[in-house]
Amino acid sequence: MSQLQDAPSSRKGPPDVAALVALAAKLGVTIATAESCTGGMVAAALTDIPGSSAVLDRGFVTYSNAAKQEMLGVTDTSLANYGAVSEAVAKEMASGALRAARVQLAVSITGIAGPGGSEHKPEGRVSFGLAQTGQPCLVETVEFGALGRENVRDQSCSHALLLLQRAILQIERDLSKTP
Repeated sequence: MSQLQDAPSSRKGPPDVAALVALAAKLGVTIATAESCTGGMVAAALTDIPGSSAVLDRGFVTYSNAAKQEMLGVTDTSLANYGAVSEAVAKEMASGALRAARVQLAVSITGIAGPGGSEHKPEGRVSFGLAQTGQPCLVETVEFGALGRENVRDQSCSHALLLLQRAILQIERDLSKTP
């Protein structure tokens, strides 16, 4: 049985990052992050844990559209058609990080932490991507609401860590089924 426990998405706060790192290291899973509105918070949360160098390969902080394009291969088309805060861009960010880092897992975050936003893209809207070698890229958008910049960023970081936790637990389950 793993040290990590599946947590409901309504759980407050981040998952047990030390257990996440320990299980990823045990399974030989490496991770990259592609962050916009969180500015490296997920990578920082992982590197707060001793031994994380066995797991975290690199983090991309791609705050500008140009950085998203140059470092992760986000397309002009996606930015023009959907905007930086979109599932299309989150998918390209995660896939680009997976490809560039040659890791097993990559998580991406792009959102509007605030203050501000618009009618079409309100404060607190954050899109996430999770890319995994040999799997389709998963994307989702979470509406955290106008919680204030710090809270939106904290909640986004926690949610990205939860996505990584779930993926690592699934890898563990899949490996336990292998004869």
